[in-house]
Amino acid sequence: MSRTVAPFLAAAVQAAPVFLEQEPTVEKACRLIADAAVRGAKLIVLPEAFVPGYPVWVWFLPLSRRAEVASLYRQLVENSVDVPGPVVERIGAAARAAGAWVAIGVNERNAAKSGTTLYNTLLLFNDRGELVERHRKLMATGGERLIWTHGEPVPLKVHDTPLGRMGGLICWENYMPLARFSLYEQGAQIHLAPTWDKSDQWIASMRHIAREGRVYVIGVCQALHRDQVPDRFPFKDSLPAGLDWLNVGNSMIVDPEGVVLAGPVAEREDILMAEIDPGRTAGSRWIFDVAGHYNRTDLFRFEMRAQEGGTAGTNGEAAPKRRVASPRKPSGSRNGVRAAGRPRSRGLKTPKSRRASPGSRRRTKRS
Repeated sequence: MSRTVAPFLAAAVQAAPVFLEQEPTVEKACRLIADAAVRGAKLIVLPEAFVPGYPVWVWFLPLSRRAEVASLYRQLVENSVDVPGPVVERIGAAARAAGAWVAIGVNERNAAKSGTTLYNTLLLFNDRGELVERHRKLMATGGERLIWTHGEPVPLKVHDTPLGRMGGLICWENYMPLARFSLYEQGAQIHLAPTWDKSDQWIASMRHIAREGRVYVIGVCQALHRDQVPDRFPFKDSLPAGLDWLNVGNSMIVDPEGVVLAGPVAEREDILMAEIDPGRTAGSRWIFDVAGHYNRTDLFRFEMRAQEGGTAGTNGEAAPKRRVASPRKPSGSRNGVRAAGRPRSRGLKTPKSRRASPGSRRRTKRS
């Protein structure tokens, strides 16, 4: 059932972590959450893989430098986050103190198993500081596959919050049409898109997704200068000469018509603010509702599947069992099995006018 939600302020926090250092990065994140709350934000979104940082070296460092690759991965693992764990509790406390919903990207260890495999994870907290969702990125992109494993096949969720219906995808998950549709179909009004992509094409994608889904999009990226990567990391010598900004940022907030409300902001840390009015999403869908009147269910069928025995969200509830479509029964069959008898001919049928009658066949034999 639709309900009226009052407009509120949202914040897109474009910032850099303290590179590969968990403790000071979490401290900075909590400070940024407090700063955004002072400005009146009720929804605060931080970038992809903010704690303890994005593994930027995967795009520059040759694999032939194996010792460095191993050393960087070790430091990333050692500074990553256990969910649940102390870092989650600290960020939850910051959300509670701010009285705001908070989303933040982290590198998550597979703490329940080896503790040395990493997920790219988006954590969503409510304004009471409770962890509402842990979404693990479904697919790592390009060089990221040297760092992150794939997320489990659990259902994507849209949450019915006091701020509106909220969901999100990480970086290039947003280029997966069916992943987007799964959120549209659940009535998303606010779409969170933490990312590392800062390209002009990405800016266009944020506007497209907003207009396609008739949703507010909050695209948030790090702004990372090469000087913010300490010189103790030898991979800096693999960076192209003249590349001062490893990521310029280009964070932005877009309305359901695809109009940019804030940003994009480049080459600096900043907190972008914009008013979100969830009710506008319904009004804008009179002309286009991708999961409603503009969806041809008589031609297309969408189904979100989940692995049997998997879990959804953070509450440990069982995911829906995988649904398998029943095979279409062939004509002249019972229970999907063709009745025994003459096999069906694959050749062309003879028109009735050219078929010989039984009497004509007998006359031909007598002659």
